[in-house]
Amino acid sequence: MSSSAPAPADPSPEPAPSPFHRLAEFVAIPRIGALALSPTGRLAVSLVTLDRDGKKWQSALWELDADGQRPARRLTRSAPGESSPAWAPDGSLLFTSARPDPGAAPAEEPKPALWRLPADGGEARPVIARPGGIGSFAVASDSGDVVVVSSTLPGGAEPAADEERRKARADAGVTAILHEAYPVRYWDHDLGPAAPHVFWAGQLPAEEDPARPAAVELRDLTPEALPPNGAGDDLALSPDGGLLARADDVPDGPAGRRSRLVVTDTATGETRVLVDDPLADVYAAAFSPDGSRLVCVRESMSTYAEPPDYTLLLVDVADGTACELTPDFDRWPSAPQFAADGTAVYFLADEEGRHALFRVELDGGAPVRLTGDGAYSHLQVARDGSALFALRSAYDSPAVPVRLDPTAPMQDPAPLPSPATVTELPGTLQELTTPAADGAQVQSWLVLPEGASAENPAPLVLWVHGGPLMSWNSWSWRWCPWVLAARGYAVLLPNPALSQGFGLDFVRRGWGEWGEAPYTDLMAAVDAAEQRPEIDETRTAAMGGSFGGYMANWIATQTDRFKAIVTHASLWNLEGFLGTTDAAYYWEKEWGDPLTDPKRYEQNSPHRFADAIRTPMLVIHGDKDYRVPIGEGLALWYALQKRGVPSKFLYFPDENHWVLTPGNSQVWYEAVLAFLAEHVLGEEWQRPALL
Repeated sequence: MSSSAPAPADPSPEPAPSPFHRLAEFVAIPRIGALALSPTGRLAVSLVTLDRDGKKWQSALWELDADGQRPARRLTRSAPGESSPAWAPDGSLLFTSARPDPGAAPAEEPKPALWRLPADGGEARPVIARPGGIGSFAVASDSGDVVVVSSTLPGGAEPAADEERRKARADAGVTAILHEAYPVRYWDHDLGPAAPHVFWAGQLPAEEDPARPAAVELRDLTPEALPPNGAGDDLALSPDGGLLARADDVPDGPAGRRSRLVVTDTATGETRVLVDDPLADVYAAAFSPDGSRLVCVRESMSTYAEPPDYTLLLVDVADGTACELTPDFDRWPSAPQFAADGTAVYFLADEEGRHALFRVELDGGAPVRLTGDGAYSHLQVARDGSALFALRSAYDSPAVPVRLDPTAPMQDPAPLPSPATVTELPGTLQELTTPAADGAQVQSWLVLPEGASAENPAPLVLWVHGGPLMSWNSWSWRWCPWVLAARGYAVLLPNPALSQGFGLDFVRRGWGEWGEAPYTDLMAAVDAAEQRPEIDETRTAAMGGSFGGYMANWIATQTDRFKAIVTHASLWNLEGFLGTTDAAYYWEKEWGDPLTDPKRYEQNSPHRFADAIRTPMLVIHGDKDYRVPIGEGLALWYALQKRGVPSKFLYFPDENHWVLTPGNSQVWYEAVLAFLAEHVLGEEWQRPALL
């Protein structure tokens, strides 16, 4: 019998203990990106959130109170979002956005342009646009002069010419690209036929009529174009805008590349080489406050026998003479910046599972570590020298803005009020140190889920980092152990041989021998973790991405101690990988030529030991991954299927080395958790609903 009474509404789901317990809530957690400091002490951050449809992440800019008293306030709002904030000396905020120009005819697909938000607020307006979009930009700290980087077709320095050439290719249905030098791809995109150029904009005009912003005339400072593999992002303008310093990619042998440091007179366009070391890459330049000197990173070229090493160079801009700032520092400095008075340099470096901030005086002395725990990025130096600002993260904290003292060692600053924070974690974080087979000390992070105890031991997942020349030291939204902890897993995050931050000798232990010390270090860390009463050594799994995926594959060929293995974007056949990756010359330095020196390929390539695999494996790969091309995942998948190894293949046709869209990220975790539940927990396989 029917009734006209409405059916009762479905009960609302119980609130989750934390956003990590529900994947839809996890991917919706707001996350902080870039940080920018104005000459007058105003702070801005980019905040990434889900869009209204929940199908992509979008960013907006927020202002923070540098004194930590007032709450953050939102500055921008648009569907395409805003990113790369930088303050001009007049207090206006510059950023890039693909939002439509309100004063122009609607475009089918707006390209990112440079926008300006007035110092006293109001509507943001576009100030520079190009047919190929604006990829990056730099602002002179004193004069406010601006340079922009834009992808430009040959002969297309003038916007109309560039647009005409793009239209001609489109009208003719031509997508082909003719290459005359290596490489042809970079991470997830094809290189050419357009290449980045640096354009001089000078001082941006005053905005007299907001509806019709004054046109900015651009002058090409790099008429020969830059190599299209990211070098155009490494720019620095002198405080007065008179000089542009940049990393210049040049050939290194028949198919190799290296970077040197060049400076361009922005008035004349004349470019001269400042630092050119045939045995090193030189990049990441920053000017001193008076513009007379530069500090930059020198990364020695790796060889078959030796890994790279890093140091900082102090360079005289007038004559190019250089001296080392960190000659005896057994860590790898990065992102250098001068102190406000020009007497010291700040830099970042991995150390003992942290990414710490250091200060080194120009008149000598060892670097002083200014931070204790945590991983720091986006360092900003206050113009008056009173403070430093940065983003700080750790494995128990996403990135948050902090204020630091310029000289005090081993600080642990409190976060500034910001629009994003995570207050509840489904477990605890501990640090472990384990002796390896050769006596080296292997540092690890161990995430323990809530409730793990001797009476209720947790299953263990070994998670191997990528790189390989990196370390687990900071929060990761992409590789987040807390999602697993919310399901009751303990997660072990070791830093084995090849990890940086433990000295060059620690890297040497695994150089060219990926299957040796890195593997035995990982097993030693797992052995130690399994001795803890909170860990169930009978229920374990291993997983990793990129180099971590290589190690997952290698582990599968060397032991059957794990119940399941998850391998993402992984190397399987080292010789096959070398011929198809986007930067083969880099890896060949370490492994040698496979035709004349095949030893390291034969000893370390997992595919040669495929017959030994017994462990169920989940293979994950994206088709737009040019760093580890899809052929590696396909070959591994075929090898497993051919041998009857229980296995599944999660394929992303439009993702790259990572998984960058919210929906695919959620499905990634769903598939991984379902695979672990089946093989580690003994539950019935539950295929994710959208797969």
